[in-house]
Amino acid sequence: MDESCDKKTIRDIVLKTAGPVLVEVFLGTLFGMVDMMMLGRIDDPTEAAASIAAVGITNQLVFIALSLVQSLNVGATAMVARYVGAKKEDRIESVVRHVVLLTQILLVLPIFILGLKYTDQIMKFIGAHEDTLMYGRNYFKIIVVGIIFQAFNFSIYAVLRGAGDTKTPMSINLKVNTLNVVGNALLIYGLLGFPRLGVTGAAISTTFSQFVATLMLLRYIFKKDTIIQINLKNKFKFNKDIIYNLVKIGVPASLEQIAFRVGILIFVRMVSSLGTVAYATHQICLNISGLTFTPGQAFGIAASSLVGRSLGADDPDRAEEYIKTSRRIGTVIAIAIGILFFFFGSFVASLYTKDPKVIAQATKILKIIAIMQPFQSSQLVISGGLRGAGDTVWTLIAIFFSVLVVRVALAHLFINILGLGLLGAWYAMFCDQFVRWALITLRFKTDKWKYISIR
Repeated sequence: MDESCDKKTIRDIVLKTAGPVLVEVFLGTLFGMVDMMMLGRIDDPTEAAASIAAVGITNQLVFIALSLVQSLNVGATAMVARYVGAKKEDRIESVVRHVVLLTQILLVLPIFILGLKYTDQIMKFIGAHEDTLMYGRNYFKIIVVGIIFQAFNFSIYAVLRGAGDTKTPMSINLKVNTLNVVGNALLIYGLLGFPRLGVTGAAISTTFSQFVATLMLLRYIFKKDTIIQINLKNKFKFNKDIIYNLVKIGVPASLEQIAFRVGILIFVRMVSSLGTVAYATHQICLNISGLTFTPGQAFGIAASSLVGRSLGADDPDRAEEYIKTSRRIGTVIAIAIGILFFFFGSFVASLYTKDPKVIAQATKILKIIAIMQPFQSSQLVISGGLRGAGDTVWTLIAIFFSVLVVRVALAHLFINILGLGLLGAWYAMFCDQFVRWALITLRFKTDKWKYISIR
C-alpha cells in the first residue's frame, strides 16, 4: 500500500472513530448551553443570576468527582484498547468489573456522603454568596445523588471507546440529553401542569436523565453479543495485573485531575470575588467555551483508542500517525468555531441574557477564546493520544505547571494587582492553554510514549 493511500486509510479510520464522539460531545455541550439559557431566561433577574452561579458552583464539585472517575477510566480505556489490539478480548469483562467497583467504592461513596452532609460549607468554600445558597442548595444535593449514575455511565463509556465502539455512547447520550432538555423546560418554568421549580427542577431533570442512561447501559452490557458483555454467573476475582495497570496509569491521571481542580478552585474563588454578576458572566462564557472543547475532546478520545490498539498490535509508527491526523482535523474544526465566536460573539452572548453589560463583557471574552483555539485543540488531542499509550505522568507535569502555576499566578496578577477584572481571568486562561500546548507537544516529539508497557 503506498503512503498516500495509507494516510487516506488512517484519516478515514480517525473520522469513523471520532465522528460519533464529536456529534455526541458537540450536541451534549449544545444541550448544556440550552440548559444555561433556560436558567438565564428566568423572569426574576436576581433568581436567574443566582441560579446560573449555583450551577457553576455545583459544577466545580461534579467536575472534581467525575475527573477522578475519568482518571481510573483512562486506565480502563488504555487497557481495553491494548487488549483489543493484541486479540485478548477475553480480559475485557474483568476490566469492566474492576473499574466500576473501584470508582463507586473509592471515589463516588466518599463524595456522596460529604456532599450531602456538608452542602453549605462546600458551596461557601467554592465561593457561593447567600443568594446562590438560597436558590442552589437543593440543586447541589440532587446533583450529588446523580453522581452515582454519572460515574457508572462514564466507566462503561470509557470501556466501549477503548474497544472502538463510539456509536453506542453517542446513541445513549443523544437520547438522555434530549430527555434532560425537555425535563428542564417542564420543571424550570412549570409547563404543562408541572410545578415551577426553577434551578431545582433542572437538577431533578439532569439526575433522572443520568439514571435512565444507567438503565440503558445495564441492558446493553447484559446482552450476549457485545464486546463488553457481563455474565453474572462468572465470579468476580481481583486481578493483580488489572489493579497494577489501573494504578500505574490511573494514579498519575488522578493527581493530574486533582492538580487541575485545585488550580481551578483557586481560580474560581478569585473570579467569584468579583461579585455574583461577574461570576454569572464568567459562567456564561465558560458554558459557551465548552463548545470549543468539543473537537479536541472528540479527536483526543479517538486518538486514545486508536493509539492503544496500535501499540497493542506493536505498530508505534501507526499510533503516531493517528495522533497527527487527529490533531490536524480537530484543529481545523476548532479554528472554524473560533472564527464564529470572534465575529459573532455578541449574538451568541445575547442568547443567554438581556443584560447589555454582560453581553459587552462576554463579547470581549469570546475574542480571547477564539484566539486560544489552535493551542487548546492541539494539546487536547495529543494529550488524549498520550493517555491512550498509558503516558499519564507527563500530562500530570504539564497540567500541574500550566494550571497551578501559570494560570493561578497570572490570574492573581491580572485580577488583584493590575485590576483587569474578569478579562484578566481570561488572559490567564489563554496563557495556561499556550504553555500546556508547548509542554505536551514537546513530550510527543520525544517518542518516549511509544515504549510504555502494560501487563
